[in-house]
Amino acid sequence: MSRLDQHIPIVGEQAVDELRLLGRQLQGKLMRHISSMAVGGGAAEILHRMVPYFRELGIDARWDVIKGNSDFDAVTRKLHAALQGQPQTLTERDFTVYRDTLAQNGADLDLSGDLILTHDPQPAGLIMHKNKTAARWVWDGLLDLSAPQNEAWDFFRPLLEQYDAAIFPCPTFAPPISMRQILVAPSIDPLSERNRDLTAEQVHDVLNDFELNLEKPAVTQVARFDPSKDAAGVIDAYRLAKKRVDCQLWLVGGDPEEDPEGNSGLAAVREKAENDPDIHIFELSSTDHAAVNALQRASTLVLQKSIKEGFGLTVTEALWKGKPVIASALGGIPLQITHNESGILTHSVEGTAYWIRQLLQEPLYAKRLGENGRQRVLDNFLLTRHLRDYLLVFLSTLHPQDILRA
Repeated sequence: MSRLDQHIPIVGEQAVDELRLLGRQLQGKLMRHISSMAVGGGAAEILHRMVPYFRELGIDARWDVIKGNSDFDAVTRKLHAALQGQPQTLTERDFTVYRDTLAQNGADLDLSGDLILTHDPQPAGLIMHKNKTAARWVWDGLLDLSAPQNEAWDFFRPLLEQYDAAIFPCPTFAPPISMRQILVAPSIDPLSERNRDLTAEQVHDVLNDFELNLEKPAVTQVARFDPSKDAAGVIDAYRLAKKRVDCQLWLVGGDPEEDPEGNSGLAAVREKAENDPDIHIFELSSTDHAAVNALQRASTLVLQKSIKEGFGLTVTEALWKGKPVIASALGGIPLQITHNESGILTHSVEGTAYWIRQLLQEPLYAKRLGENGRQRVLDNFLLTRHLRDYLLVFLSTLHPQDILRA
């Protein structure tokens, strides 16, 4: 059975037939994806899933990764943060490092083809090589550009505006610029190791080594140990809720040796937990998808109490698993959760604690939220919908004269 056909029991035959119909119109086209990482990060996860499906549809899809030294990595981390409005100091030397690195990558990479997609800010500067190729160029960014730091935006905007189109994950992330902007929400693959269905026995087998009490209600957050994910606030909310209901807290994050910056808050989280036997902290490798899947499925409730968030695919994952989700009303989360219908949106520690208590005390209500959340993902945030949107973007970019305008 082909990869695409494996999705038919989930999304139906019509959805897969539509992909094949669109794919036939792009057969033989050379599509190049360029990112900054081969493993880790939202773009890499998406491309690992997407590229094989493009190839199955007859598209010559290729994926390249840019190279850069530690100076370039430091500059792009600052640029990424500043473009999302976080205070950063960017110097002219930083901009020179960025330009020079992308100039060298442009000389080293094969930029021939029909369509080139760069993912996130790191490779965006390759657009300086646009006149060397006949390809159409599209930038795909998962970050929030609605309120960037002025200095960073003054540098990045002229690069972005050279693209034929830019993709954003939700309307609130798009900046006010005069270029073609397209909304394409990211997705999860329901057949991936991280999201595939597991039996209760399989969940137990995966979690056996963790020696957890699976009988006590578990409140879980899956997020790197970064201050923006507010694990401290999660602990505060758990402690407030626990005054009224018995539960345990699972904080599922990354391995600090693998991603020191992304997990820079781990020590503070451990100190905050104060050896509470009901707070369990998991430092998992970025490839340990089976454990994340099992922990989410064994959870009673799932939180995402971020104070800064992108689209929030960990929310999507939990909703798909039928879990009631309590999450901050920011980033792409309100696009996924309708309050009191497909989940709960909160704005504070106290609000989060209140809803933890309510959902643990009202399991039928929590079950209904989980069922509605799963349906929301089925309708809007699975890989087949994402593939369809990408194919439509490619067709409309290669054939702009065929776009019907209001």
